[in-house]
Amino acid sequence: MNMVVPKTMDSEVREFLNKFDFSACLVCGTCSNGCPITGTPGMEGWNTRKVMRMLAYGMVDEVVESKFPWLCTGCGRCAYSCPMGIDIPAVMAHMKSMRERDKVPGSLHKGTMNNVDSGNNLAIPKDDYLMGMADLGEEMSEECPGFYVPVDKQDADILFFPNSKEVYGDYEDQFWWWKVFYAAKENWTVPSEGWEAVDWALFTGNYEANKVLAQRKIDYMKKYNIKRMIMPDCGGGSYGCRTGMEKCVLEDPRNEVGFTYLYDYLVQIIREGRIKLDKSVNAGKSFTWHDSCKHGRELARHFGKGFFEEPRWIINQCVDDFVEMTPNRGLNYCCGAGGGMWPAPYEDESAWHARHKFDQIKRSGADVVLVGCSNCRDQIMKRIPKYYTDYKYEVKYIWQLVAETLILEPWEEDMIAKAKKEAEAQWEKFGVDTSAEEY
Repeated sequence: MNMVVPKTMDSEVREFLNKFDFSACLVCGTCSNGCPITGTPGMEGWNTRKVMRMLAYGMVDEVVESKFPWLCTGCGRCAYSCPMGIDIPAVMAHMKSMRERDKVPGSLHKGTMNNVDSGNNLAIPKDDYLMGMADLGEEMSEECPGFYVPVDKQDADILFFPNSKEVYGDYEDQFWWWKVFYAAKENWTVPSEGWEAVDWALFTGNYEANKVLAQRKIDYMKKYNIKRMIMPDCGGGSYGCRTGMEKCVLEDPRNEVGFTYLYDYLVQIIREGRIKLDKSVNAGKSFTWHDSCKHGRELARHFGKGFFEEPRWIINQCVDDFVEMTPNRGLNYCCGAGGGMWPAPYEDESAWHARHKFDQIKRSGADVVLVGCSNCRDQIMKRIPKYYTDYKYEVKYIWQLVAETLILEPWEEDMIAKAKKEAEAQWEKFGVDTSAEEY
């Protein structure tokens, strides 16, 4: 047997990897046993333990040039279970950062640059975005008199970020949050520019872009004197935003701004009685909850607080029949879409990752799977059923469940009249002709 001789490592890479005590690795294999990549067809012989050993021996180029880091969903199950607490997802993210940008798989780098340059992943023009907001707001006002989408509202209490897939195609998915805001009589707003909720910079290891996107949100909040932003629902979007904001605050403490997570917000308005719910509309179906990796164990591990009990409390205000998947909470399995795997060109590999998730859903016996992340929702709703066909279920956002359970009470006439005047003035300011025939 030939002796393995460690390679000379680039000084910058060594400086980064020195943050992680590789010598503490017990080579126990816990990381590999908990990792969804293990056993992926086409990746035979690769697993997390092997990759960590390769890096320890200086085989950085071999790892960077492989697709292993790109198949990593960043779910954090490895680090959560590692007896020595090595932050393996951060190592994989750094391997991504070392890939030449023109060799980043699929559309991830292009989407990141679109976001930096245009304010959203799909480079949707501002005029199209604003017209869409006006048009959809008018449509929803038929059910919710007085409703409109407030854009760049000064002194709002809540800032909300849509994501480009909803603005571009899944238009009516925006209605769920809008109904919640309407019922709560929330003082909220969305940005006219830089409105993208999803942070593909996190997925590509683009540290600088991650910080740019976070600073953009901070500057916007300060400009319009907004109290709190709801962290984006996308697991990577919220985690990426929190990561970028932390860097911005470290550089300048004046960058500190208020924020809340969607779970805390929903718990708050339910407990305060700002919205009313009717469980009976969900009778006859059983519901289960998918713990998002980035909203749960990764958020807890890096920022000290993950959301496990709050979503369960919210669900139990809406339904009578809730069942758990097993394992759950910190030990829950990744859906297979994280780390950019939903838009990446690795559908088969992503579906392989999802084998455990499908098995969990099937064993739960639930009729409806509830999620708190847009990537998780797309994966569980669209990709998993293509590959695993022997169990049928519905998928809903947790805020969709809340919206569908609402006792929706129309506003008072004076409030409706006031909102209509505000909407007319807003769209006139933006040059959106709401009297146009197509509108």
